Amino acid sequence: MYNEGSRTAAERETAPRIRAAKGKRKLVMVTAYDVAMARLVDEAGVDMVLVGDSLGMVFQGEANTLKVTLGEVCYHGRAVARGLARAHLVGDMPFMSYQVSPEQAVASAGQMVKEGAFEAVKLEGGQVFAEHVRRIVQAGIPVMGHVGLLPQSVHALGGFRVQGKTASEADRIVVDARALEEAGAYCIVLEAVPPDVASVITHTVSVPTIGIGAGARCDGQVLVLNDLLGLSRAHVPRFAKAFANIGDVVVKAVGAYANEVRSGTFPGAEHQFQVVSGKHARELGL
Repeated sequence: MYNEGSRTAAERETAPRIRAAKGKRKLVMVTAYDVAMARLVDEAGVDMVLVGDSLGMVFQGEANTLKVTLGEVCYHGRAVARGLARAHLVGDMPFMSYQVSPEQAVASAGQMVKEGAFEAVKLEGGQVFAEHVRRIVQAGIPVMGHVGLLPQSVHALGGFRVQGKTASEADRIVVDARALEEAGAYCIVLEAVPPDVASVITHTVSVPTIGIGAGARCDGQVLVLNDLLGLSRAHVPRFAKAFANIGDVVVKAVGAYANEVRSGTFPGAEHQFQVVSGKHARELGL
Protein backbone atom coordinates (compact mmCIF):
# COMPACT_ATOMS: atom_id res chain seq x y z
CA MET A 1 0.00 0.00 0.00
CA TYR A 2 1.19 3.51 -0.81
CA ASN A 3 2.86 5.40 2.02
CA GLU A 4 5.07 8.46 1.82
CA GLY A 5 5.49 10.37 5.02
CA SER A 6 2.55 12.57 5.88
CA ARG A 7 0.99 12.51 2.42
CA THR A 8 -2.44 10.91 2.23
CA ALA A 9 -4.11 8.99 -0.56
CA ALA A 10 -6.56 11.88 -0.94
CA GLU A 11 -3.83 14.25 -2.15
CA ARG A 12 -3.95 14.28 -5.92
CA GLU A 13 -0.82 14.71 -7.95
CA THR A 14 -1.10 17.74 -10.23
CA ALA A 15 1.01 19.37 -12.92
CA PRO A 16 2.32 22.02 -10.46
CA ARG A 17 3.20 19.31 -7.91
CA ILE A 18 5.00 17.30 -10.58
CA ARG A 19 6.97 20.33 -11.72
CA ALA A 20 7.86 21.23 -8.13
CA ALA A 21 9.25 17.72 -7.56
CA LYS A 22 12.39 18.59 -9.55
CA GLY A 23 15.42 17.82 -7.39
CA LYS A 24 13.27 16.77 -4.42
CA ARG A 25 11.88 13.31 -5.24
CA LYS A 26 12.02 10.78 -8.03
CA LEU A 27 8.86 10.57 -10.12
CA VAL A 28 7.22 7.32 -11.16
CA MET A 29 5.01 6.98 -14.23
CA VAL A 30 3.44 3.92 -15.86
CA THR A 31 0.99 3.40 -18.68
CA ALA A 32 -2.51 2.03 -18.17
CA TYR A 33 -5.42 1.52 -20.53
CA ASP A 34 -8.34 0.29 -18.38
CA VAL A 35 -9.96 0.91 -15.02
CA ALA A 36 -8.79 -2.33 -13.38
CA MET A 37 -5.11 -1.65 -13.98
CA ALA A 38 -5.59 2.04 -13.16
CA ARG A 39 -6.89 1.13 -9.70
CA LEU A 40 -3.98 -1.21 -9.07
CA VAL A 41 -1.20 1.16 -10.13
CA ASP A 42 -2.85 4.00 -8.22
CA GLU A 43 -2.94 1.83 -5.10
CA ALA A 44 0.75 1.02 -5.67
CA GLY A 45 1.54 4.73 -5.40
CA VAL A 46 2.67 5.84 -8.85
CA ASP A 47 2.77 9.59 -9.38
CA MET A 48 1.55 9.65 -12.97
CA VAL A 49 -0.43 7.39 -15.26
CA LEU A 50 -0.05 7.76 -19.00
CA VAL A 51 -2.65 6.59 -21.47
CA GLY A 52 -0.02 6.22 -24.14
CA ASP A 53 -0.50 5.76 -27.84
CA SER A 54 1.49 2.61 -27.06
CA LEU A 55 -2.03 1.18 -26.72
CA GLY A 56 -1.83 0.68 -30.48
CA MET A 57 0.95 -1.85 -29.98
CA VAL A 58 0.31 -3.47 -26.59
CA PHE A 59 -3.49 -3.29 -26.58
CA GLN A 60 -4.41 -3.49 -30.27
CA GLY A 61 -1.48 -5.53 -31.60
CA GLU A 62 -0.32 -3.03 -34.23
CA ALA A 63 3.31 -2.78 -35.37
CA ASN A 64 3.54 0.88 -34.30
CA THR A 65 1.51 3.68 -32.72
CA LEU A 66 0.42 5.46 -35.89
CA LYS A 67 -3.14 4.10 -36.24
CA VAL A 68 -4.31 5.20 -32.80
CA THR A 69 -7.08 7.82 -33.00
CA LEU A 70 -8.04 10.72 -30.78
CA GLY A 71 -11.33 9.01 -30.01
CA GLU A 72 -9.58 5.84 -28.90
CA VAL A 73 -7.27 7.74 -26.55
CA CYS A 74 -10.26 9.55 -25.06
CA TYR A 75 -12.14 6.27 -24.62
CA HIS A 76 -9.26 4.73 -22.66
CA GLY A 77 -8.71 7.98 -20.77
CA ARG A 78 -12.25 7.94 -19.39
CA ALA A 79 -11.83 4.36 -18.25
CA VAL A 80 -8.49 5.00 -16.55
CA ALA A 81 -9.72 8.20 -14.90
CA ARG A 82 -12.45 6.24 -13.10
CA GLY A 83 -9.79 4.11 -11.42
CA LEU A 84 -7.51 6.86 -10.12
CA ALA A 85 -7.75 8.36 -6.66
CA ARG A 86 -4.50 10.31 -6.54
CA ALA A 87 -2.25 9.74 -9.58
CA HIS A 88 -1.93 12.46 -12.24
CA LEU A 89 -3.50 11.45 -15.57
CA VAL A 90 -1.71 12.25 -18.84
CA GLY A 91 -2.82 11.39 -22.36
CA ASP A 92 -0.73 10.98 -25.50
CA MET A 93 -1.79 13.16 -28.40
CA PRO A 94 -2.05 10.68 -31.31
CA PHE A 95 -0.29 10.95 -34.64
CA MET A 96 -1.70 13.80 -36.78
CA SER A 97 -3.88 15.16 -33.98
CA TYR A 98 -1.57 18.16 -33.46
CA GLN A 99 1.07 18.27 -36.20
CA VAL A 100 -0.95 20.29 -38.74
CA SER A 101 -1.08 23.57 -36.81
CA PRO A 102 -1.11 25.12 -33.34
CA GLU A 103 -4.85 25.62 -33.76
CA GLN A 104 -5.37 21.92 -34.41
CA ALA A 105 -3.18 21.11 -31.41
CA VAL A 106 -5.26 23.31 -29.08
CA ALA A 107 -8.53 21.84 -30.37
CA SER A 108 -7.29 18.25 -29.95
CA ALA A 109 -5.90 18.93 -26.48
CA GLY A 110 -9.20 20.49 -25.48
CA GLN A 111 -11.09 17.45 -26.71
CA MET A 112 -8.81 15.19 -24.67
CA VAL A 113 -9.51 17.15 -21.51
CA LYS A 114 -13.27 17.37 -22.13
CA GLU A 115 -13.92 13.88 -23.50
CA GLY A 116 -11.00 11.89 -22.14
CA ALA A 117 -10.87 13.26 -18.57
CA PHE A 118 -7.15 13.98 -18.93
CA GLU A 119 -5.38 16.44 -16.66
CA ALA A 120 -2.51 16.97 -19.10
CA VAL A 121 -1.50 16.00 -22.63
CA LYS A 122 1.81 14.74 -24.01
CA LEU A 123 3.10 15.40 -27.48
CA GLU A 124 6.23 14.38 -29.36
CA GLY A 125 8.76 16.78 -30.87
CA GLY A 126 10.92 19.73 -29.90
CA GLN A 127 11.59 23.09 -31.54
CA VAL A 128 9.21 22.48 -34.43
CA PHE A 129 6.28 22.07 -32.06
CA ALA A 130 7.25 24.63 -29.41
CA GLU A 131 4.56 27.05 -30.60
CA HIS A 132 1.98 24.24 -30.42
CA VAL A 133 2.99 23.63 -26.80
CA ARG A 134 2.87 27.33 -26.00
CA ARG A 135 -0.63 27.71 -27.38
CA ILE A 136 -1.97 24.65 -25.55
CA VAL A 137 -0.47 25.91 -22.28
CA GLN A 138 -2.01 29.35 -22.90
CA ALA A 139 -5.37 27.58 -23.23
CA GLY A 140 -4.95 26.30 -19.67
CA ILE A 141 -3.92 22.73 -20.45
CA PRO A 142 -0.64 21.37 -19.00
CA VAL A 143 1.71 19.86 -21.57
CA MET A 144 4.30 17.13 -21.11
CA GLY A 145 7.00 17.17 -23.78
CA HIS A 146 8.74 14.22 -25.42
CA VAL A 147 12.16 14.26 -27.13
CA GLY A 148 14.72 11.72 -28.26
CA LEU A 149 13.18 8.71 -29.94
CA LEU A 150 9.78 9.79 -31.29
CA PRO A 151 7.65 6.70 -32.00
CA GLN A 152 5.29 8.69 -34.22
CA SER A 153 8.28 9.44 -36.48
CA VAL A 154 9.27 5.78 -36.75
CA HIS A 155 9.31 5.84 -40.56
CA ALA A 156 11.40 9.00 -40.74
CA LEU A 157 13.85 7.59 -38.20
CA GLY A 158 14.14 4.26 -40.01
CA GLY A 159 12.82 2.29 -37.04
CA PHE A 160 12.88 2.43 -33.26
CA ARG A 161 16.50 3.53 -32.91
CA VAL A 162 18.50 5.17 -30.13
CA GLN A 163 18.83 8.92 -30.70
CA GLY A 164 21.62 11.31 -29.69
CA LYS A 165 24.54 9.01 -30.38
CA THR A 166 26.44 11.69 -32.31
CA ALA A 167 27.39 15.15 -31.06
CA SER A 168 25.08 16.88 -33.53
CA GLU A 169 22.12 14.65 -32.61
CA ALA A 170 22.78 15.17 -28.91
CA ASP A 171 22.94 18.96 -29.35
CA ARG A 172 19.66 18.92 -31.27
CA ILE A 173 17.89 16.98 -28.51
CA VAL A 174 19.20 19.36 -25.84
CA VAL A 175 17.95 22.33 -27.87
CA ASP A 176 14.60 20.59 -28.35
CA ALA A 177 14.23 20.09 -24.61
CA ARG A 178 15.08 23.73 -23.90
CA ALA A 179 12.54 24.86 -26.47
CA LEU A 180 9.81 22.80 -24.79
CA GLU A 181 10.73 24.17 -21.38
CA GLU A 182 10.60 27.74 -22.69
CA ALA A 183 7.24 27.03 -24.32
CA GLY A 184 5.77 26.04 -20.95
CA ALA A 185 6.02 22.25 -20.74
CA TYR A 186 5.88 21.17 -17.10
CA CYS A 187 7.72 17.88 -17.66
CA ILE A 188 9.71 16.24 -20.49
CA VAL A 189 10.02 12.57 -21.45
CA LEU A 190 13.44 11.51 -22.71
CA GLU A 191 13.19 8.31 -24.75
CA ALA A 192 16.05 6.09 -25.94
CA VAL A 193 18.92 8.53 -25.56
CA PRO A 194 22.38 7.85 -24.05
CA PRO A 195 22.55 8.42 -20.28
CA ASP A 196 25.10 11.22 -20.67
CA VAL A 197 22.76 13.14 -22.98
CA ALA A 198 19.86 12.60 -20.59
CA SER A 199 22.00 13.83 -17.71
CA VAL A 200 22.91 17.03 -19.57
CA ILE A 201 19.25 17.72 -20.34
CA THR A 202 18.19 16.95 -16.77
CA HIS A 203 20.70 19.45 -15.40
CA THR A 204 19.94 22.02 -18.10
CA VAL A 205 16.15 22.34 -17.85
CA SER A 206 14.25 23.47 -14.78
CA VAL A 207 11.41 20.97 -15.24
CA PRO A 208 11.52 17.25 -14.41
CA THR A 209 12.75 14.76 -16.99
CA ILE A 210 11.15 11.33 -17.21
CA GLY A 211 13.37 8.68 -18.73
CA ILE A 212 12.53 5.59 -20.73
CA GLY A 213 15.67 3.97 -22.00
CA ALA A 214 17.59 7.10 -20.95
CA GLY A 215 19.48 5.92 -17.87
CA ALA A 216 19.08 6.51 -14.16
CA ARG A 217 20.01 10.18 -13.97
CA CYS A 218 16.62 11.50 -15.06
CA ASP A 219 14.21 12.96 -12.52
CA GLY A 220 11.88 9.99 -12.95
CA GLN A 221 11.09 6.93 -15.02
CA VAL A 222 8.20 5.58 -17.10
CA LEU A 223 7.52 2.05 -18.28
CA VAL A 224 4.78 0.43 -20.32
CA LEU A 225 2.75 -1.56 -17.80
CA ASN A 226 2.62 -4.70 -19.96
CA ASP A 227 6.43 -4.78 -20.07
CA LEU A 228 6.71 -4.10 -16.34
CA LEU A 229 4.35 -6.98 -15.51
CA GLY A 230 5.77 -9.48 -17.99
CA LEU A 231 2.48 -9.64 -19.89
CA SER A 232 3.94 -9.31 -23.35
CA ARG A 233 4.63 -12.33 -25.51
CA ALA A 234 6.05 -10.07 -28.21
CA HIS A 235 9.35 -8.20 -28.42
CA VAL A 236 10.24 -6.32 -25.23
CA PRO A 237 12.60 -3.32 -25.48
CA ARG A 238 16.04 -3.70 -23.98
CA PHE A 239 15.40 -0.84 -21.55
CA ALA A 240 12.30 -2.49 -20.09
CA LYS A 241 12.40 -4.67 -16.99
CA ALA A 242 9.78 -7.23 -16.00
CA PHE A 243 9.18 -6.92 -12.25
CA ALA A 244 6.82 -9.91 -12.42
CA ASN A 245 5.81 -12.59 -14.91
CA ILE A 246 2.05 -12.14 -14.86
CA GLY A 247 1.78 -13.58 -18.35
CA ASP A 248 2.82 -17.00 -17.05
CA VAL A 249 0.35 -16.68 -14.17
CA VAL A 250 -2.47 -15.92 -16.61
CA VAL A 251 -1.62 -18.88 -18.84
CA LYS A 252 -1.49 -21.21 -15.83
CA ALA A 253 -4.78 -19.95 -14.35
CA VAL A 254 -6.72 -20.08 -17.61
CA GLY A 255 -5.27 -23.50 -18.35
CA ALA A 256 -6.46 -24.78 -14.96
CA TYR A 257 -9.93 -23.36 -15.63
CA ALA A 258 -10.06 -25.03 -19.04
CA ASN A 259 -9.02 -28.39 -17.54
CA GLU A 260 -11.74 -28.25 -14.89
CA VAL A 261 -14.41 -27.31 -17.41
CA ARG A 262 -13.42 -30.20 -19.67
CA SER A 263 -13.25 -32.66 -16.81
CA GLY A 264 -16.61 -31.56 -15.39
CA THR A 265 -15.24 -30.49 -12.01
CA PHE A 266 -16.14 -26.82 -12.56
CA PRO A 267 -18.58 -25.50 -11.62
CA GLY A 268 -18.84 -27.38 -8.35
CA ALA A 269 -21.73 -27.31 -5.90
CA GLU A 270 -20.25 -24.26 -4.17
CA HIS A 271 -20.46 -22.29 -7.41
CA GLN A 272 -24.15 -23.00 -8.08
CA PHE A 273 -27.36 -21.41 -6.87
CA GLN A 274 -29.87 -23.04 -4.50
CA VAL A 275 -31.87 -25.90 -5.94
CA VAL A 276 -35.38 -24.90 -7.07
CA SER A 277 -38.07 -26.09 -4.64
CA GLY A 278 -40.29 -29.02 -5.58
CA LYS A 279 -43.34 -26.88 -6.32
CA HIS A 280 -41.43 -24.42 -8.47
CA ALA A 281 -39.57 -27.26 -10.16
CA ARG A 282 -42.88 -28.80 -11.22
CA GLU A 283 -44.09 -25.44 -12.50
CA LEU A 284 -40.93 -25.14 -14.57
CA GLY A 285 -41.27 -28.68 -15.83
CA LEU A 286 -38.07 -29.84 -14.12
